[in-house]
Amino acid sequence: MAIQNLMTKKQIQVLSSYVNDDWKYLILSGAVRSGKTYVDNYLFLLELRRVHQLAKVRHDPKPQYILAGYSSNTIYTNVISSLQSQFGIELPVDRHGHYHLFGVDIVPAYTGSARGMNAIRGMTSYGAYVNETSLSTHDVFQEILDRCSVPNARVLCDTNPDNPQHWLKVDYIDKSNEPKNRIKAFHFTIDDNPTLDPTYVSTLKAVTPSGMYYDRSILGLWVTGEGAIYKDFDERKMVINRDKLPNDLTYMAGVDWGFDHPTAIEVIGHDDKGNYYLVDEAYGRHQQVNPHWINVAQKFRKKYGLSMPFYADTARTEHVRNFKDHHINANFGYKNVLDGIERVAALIKQHKFYVVDGAAPNFINEIYQYVWDEKTGAPVKEHDHAQDAVRYCIATPLWQEEQNKRQSKDRTRSTRYLNDLGLI
Repeated sequence: MAIQNLMTKKQIQVLSSYVNDDWKYLILSGAVRSGKTYVDNYLFLLELRRVHQLAKVRHDPKPQYILAGYSSNTIYTNVISSLQSQFGIELPVDRHGHYHLFGVDIVPAYTGSARGMNAIRGMTSYGAYVNETSLSTHDVFQEILDRCSVPNARVLCDTNPDNPQHWLKVDYIDKSNEPKNRIKAFHFTIDDNPTLDPTYVSTLKAVTPSGMYYDRSILGLWVTGEGAIYKDFDERKMVINRDKLPNDLTYMAGVDWGFDHPTAIEVIGHDDKGNYYLVDEAYGRHQQVNPHWINVAQKFRKKYGLSMPFYADTARTEHVRNFKDHHINANFGYKNVLDGIERVAALIKQHKFYVVDGAAPNFINEIYQYVWDEKTGAPVKEHDHAQDAVRYCIATPLWQEEQNKRQSKDRTRSTRYLNDLGLI
């Protein structure tokens, strides 16, 4: 079968560079679902074959290679499982959690924390494949490069884009035009993958929030935010009368603590169609948690349900405990700011987020002043109190639901593995 039938034009371009160019680092960055990981997984197999040959020349009976990713789950999902589905290749795993193929000992390393590097400290590696590279810290990435000290060791990287001042872009991608650096970098857009269902692509383009998220996820650009964070919020269409609320809403609240700065509690109801309605708000400063904000929370419980969860900022764990001591269903909020914002922004883009007229004036006031910091790529820490509370309220249960599904899938996979070993 011709290679044109197996790969896209951009993937063939990458493969040609892999075979013909002189490089030490090969970096693929760009849009989601654009084919980066597919071709990098293929190159990973080619690298393992190359390492096997290098080791034979060096009379090395146990060559080692680093497979790095944000977590064990992302390594399995993005690489190990994908190799099985793409190429029908299964990588055996030993009791140490190492994978094996072509006589190469493949050592997983987790870039999400410094502890994830313990497995590779002191090792001498023939190369590395770093998945989701932008999620790694620079120190962790440098540790991986330091381990790749065998002559002719090479490093494969794939990543979605991030802040234009991110170290991966500034120190590597932007320097790929200097031959002495031996860096090859390729940029992907979603349209570089014509194998995707056109309906899927058009729908994804339609629901992806405008601005930074569209530029990164669809166009594959390394950009920061510009101006308002929730560009798609349209007060004319998204502010509704209370009598338009569905009758069967499930309620929850988000809490952003403050004292000199405002404390904000935002109450949101959601239906089984994925629509969210901001129905109530409490906002103020210079008030103690006990008794003021506890009394506010109790009133919301009586109005919207005694078991209603409150998802709160984890910066003040003593306040969360205080809520719990008063029988309030308080929970730690999901703290990933950019991911949380993207989840809220996606709902706004899809017209699945509404505000009851007059119910949350401080949220409405803030949303037009809630903007990106051009230098850091993060939200400016002003006019963000109601915004943070809404983010905790919406993003936390969505994230928890995803984690539960992933853990269930992992348990099923572990059970199957133990069964294959005859241990259960």
